[in-house]
Amino acid sequence: MEIRVGSKGRITIPSKLRLMLGIKEGDKLIVEVSGNAILLKPKGFSVDETWGVAKIDKVDVEEIEEAIGRES
Repeated sequence: MEIRVGSKGRITIPSKLRLMLGIKEGDKLIVEVSGNAILLKPKGFSVDETWGVAKIDKVDVEEIEEAIGRES
């Protein structure tokens, strides 16, 4: 696949690649240089961005012991 560098060094990632990689407007990419090649990778989420996303309720020790008993 070939793309063209536009004004100010901008490139457009073709829609097929964006769909395939799940890249959406506003996503951040990591740029790596390897020899004479440029590698763009979708940036994963940081701990700060994901902190508090999982809602975990308090669990009693008895509930854990009962669950362990059911697995045996």
